[in-house]
Amino acid sequence: MKKLLLIMGLAAITAIGMTGCNKECSSSCGTITNDAILSNGCYSLSIRNECSDNIKTFCFTQDVWYTAFVGDYFCVTNVPPW
Repeated sequence: MKKLLLIMGLAAITAIGMTGCNKECSSSCGTITNDAILSNGCYSLSIRNECSDNIKTFCFTQDVWYTAFVGDYFCVTNVPPW
């Protein structure tokens, strides 16, 4: 009986741990981690996705870039979640 309870407990812990890593991200929003003007004239913002923690860099127009600051919450439209 003790072995059965131990096995069931380990199975439950394993299942909980695995579901925590498999969260789906449907957001294109996150925190700006870096801004730069690249050599090709791109006004870039690097954004850490709020649910996947992945960082992706995007090019924006100069007026968007001027009003977005490192640490700000920012959403990118017309892109799939990353």
